[in-house]
Amino acid sequence: MKFIDLQKQYQVMKTEIDQAILGVLDTSNYILGEPVTELEKKLADFLNIKHCISCANGTDALLLPLIAKGIGEGDAVFVPNFTFFATAEVVSLRGATPIFVDVDENTFNINTQKLENTIKEVLTECKLNPAAVIPVDLFGLPAAHREISNIAHKYGLIVIEDGAQGFGGMINRKKACSFGDVATTSFFPSKPLGCYGDGGAMFTDDDSLADELRSLRKHGECNGHRYNHKRVGINSRLDSLQAAVLLVKLGAFQRYELDRRNELATLYTQKLADAVKTPIVPENYFSSWAQYTIKLKNREQRDYIKTELQERGIPTRVYYEKPLNRQEVYKGKLQFDKTFETTEKLCSQVLSLPMHPYLTNDEVDSICELIKSFV
Repeated sequence: MKFIDLQKQYQVMKTEIDQAILGVLDTSNYILGEPVTELEKKLADFLNIKHCISCANGTDALLLPLIAKGIGEGDAVFVPNFTFFATAEVVSLRGATPIFVDVDENTFNINTQKLENTIKEVLTECKLNPAAVIPVDLFGLPAAHREISNIAHKYGLIVIEDGAQGFGGMINRKKACSFGDVATTSFFPSKPLGCYGDGGAMFTDDDSLADELRSLRKHGECNGHRYNHKRVGINSRLDSLQAAVLLVKLGAFQRYELDRRNELATLYTQKLADAVKTPIVPENYFSSWAQYTIKLKNREQRDYIKTELQERGIPTRVYYEKPLNRQEVYKGKLQFDKTFETTEKLCSQVLSLPMHPYLTNDEVDSICELIKSFV
């Protein structure tokens, strides 16, 4: 059994994907070719947003808006403590200071009350300028974006939605990757919509910001003139081969993959609800289930079940074993919450189970029966 079965996905789409790749090879237009333009339009239409600007990977998708907004030394950027390292890494790359915020124990996403409290602490206790917040749509569930936007507006912060895991999620039919001043996603192969390498994208309704992001992803080119530069950018372009693959996968994602992920999540929850703490999706929220993550009683029980499943050929993952504030690079750095109680607890409890649209009901049944017997 695979944790995410990309081979099975390819076999289902093989004819379409092979044709799409051969189409690019025939044209030999490998960088920012026609598939990229078509993909950007289809993604923007899917999200009902004006601009999609593709780039080389999900990390660059977070970094480029920080560059565009001039965020750097002396600025504070608020990020959830329970997420992948890249969310904080891009802040540090700009010379700004990542300020970690504890998360909600039910949704795993940034705790909005603690976010506002931490902003207030920064304003009163240090010389940093609160500049931005990067809420993460963890495991496919959108963060509490309306509350976050209200807080950000109150304190003059910009919002950069990290939708690397959130593509396909929704709040009241408004799709993840369409919140905030700018939103981002990743097309890393294991994501809900993934390519066959690295890829990413940014989304915004702001015409001026979109133009700047397009310039920044191509070394700061001015008005598309290759040797005329008005700003310092980076080289971060999505190649045509990856875009061609994504166009095929986007069709499958819309037609059946997203629905199938939710069917499997419902099945997991029905079978495991009496044995473990299953994921919670708040009312009017919709998850794309990048991961199906259960909570166990403690680290010992979690590690025991993980080992027992592995011995029976069932792979699992722990996202995440260590909070951002305890990463070696951030030890001893500025922190306002000294305990991060929820994050610390989650790091010892969480276990992500196999989740992909090509998992069978029988496979889910067998996983659940084993977990219940171990519990």
